Amino acid sequence: MKYISTRGRMEPVGFQDAVMTGLAPDGGLLLPEHLPDVADKLQDWAELSYTELAFEVMSLFATDIPPADLAELVTDSYAAFDHPEVAPCVEVGDFQILELFHGPTLAFKDVALQFLGNLFSYILEHRGGRLNILGATSGDTGSAAIHGVRGKPNINIFIMHPAGRTSPLQEKQMTSVLDANVFNLAVAGTFDDCQHIMKTTFGDVDFKAEHSLGSVNSVNWARVLAQTVYFFYSAFRTMEKTGAESVQFSVPTGNFGDILAGYLAQRMGLPISKLILATNENDILSRFFNSGVYGMTNVVPTLSPSMDIQVASNFERYLYYKVGQDAEKLTALMSGFTQTGDLCIELDEHSVVDELFVAGRGDTEATMATIRKYHEQYGYVLDPHTAVGVYVAEQHRSDIAPTICLATAHPAKFTQAIVDAIGEEVHHPTLDALADAETRCDSIANDIDAVKAYLVEKI
Repeated sequence: MKYISTRGRMEPVGFQDAVMTGLAPDGGLLLPEHLPDVADKLQDWAELSYTELAFEVMSLFATDIPPADLAELVTDSYAAFDHPEVAPCVEVGDFQILELFHGPTLAFKDVALQFLGNLFSYILEHRGGRLNILGATSGDTGSAAIHGVRGKPNINIFIMHPAGRTSPLQEKQMTSVLDANVFNLAVAGTFDDCQHIMKTTFGDVDFKAEHSLGSVNSVNWARVLAQTVYFFYSAFRTMEKTGAESVQFSVPTGNFGDILAGYLAQRMGLPISKLILATNENDILSRFFNSGVYGMTNVVPTLSPSMDIQVASNFERYLYYKVGQDAEKLTALMSGFTQTGDLCIELDEHSVVDELFVAGRGDTEATMATIRKYHEQYGYVLDPHTAVGVYVAEQHRSDIAPTICLATAHPAKFTQAIVDAIGEEVHHPTLDALADAETRCDSIANDIDAVKAYLVEKI
């Protein structure tokens, strides 16, 4: 399997090169040259454990890694999860809740980043060299990435987060990791500012090469690949439980990476009838799927900080397919967006952008009400991000396809929001252990040159 850029200006590369490249040199995002059709494999895959399924899915894309090595990487990556299923489904009311928070940092990002961290180590061990990871986080990506590579030889990790705009526990999870190869940067700005600094730095091809920069953000193809697995896994379990022939997923999203994984799974042959896209007040994505207009506004801080994003980095991958895999057309759209802050796609004959998608928004009031409702009626506590997804899912129920709602983080990570919603705290021993932990973090200006200088100094 070879990988190409959405902008069409790089030679195809293998899987390992795609992982180490992160953002393409032409500014685009990497995608496989083709998506395999797995419809004839679904019946056999439905019987597999999570790790067995992950190996089968990933082996179609990681064709330059020997199967025995890939199997070991997958097994090692999910050994750190505290549930035997890795990503179990729990029936709550009318929905199946896909719990993706059983990894080391209690967030769905662990599913991909435990694998990516081991993958980086494997590639460096076989190829030699060093890797300096530069990432931006709105909440959970940073801690998951740090825990994926902490202490690993020949790797440094630099994570930027918007100062004061992540939850206190999310920040503590990052800054309490004191390994010598871990650097946290509190940027005086928003997540979009952090992401802009990251993308611009990667766009400096000479600087990137000179300092061996790599990416763990969802621009890295391996992240998206790892996330496709739990769409297959939960669909199989739900269809077996209900006897349904298809499912629909509700995905709370800010950067479009998680729901992109579901979109790719559907293109590969998984029977998904609808993808329900849920945003908070930072609703650029839900506005797009309801109007065809992708237009920036100011970022609004919310109870679900991992979704406080206006420029969704994985949206370009979807747009590439939407324009018929026409790299020139995609490049023109993205160039226009960079200049004007918006782009427009024509609606189809049914006045929708894409019949697979429906989209909605859950604001702060709806988020709080949903957390309260599910606690009172079912004794189940949703974190604020998951609550957004459940709230929007309630508006798009299906009599035919059961709905799977992605639970993207453990509620204990959002203490104040949960207390405000249900009047009591939710605890987790992993987080309780952080209460008196020492932290280390450097404050830095919202400035590309300042970040580059910091990287050079620390490297």
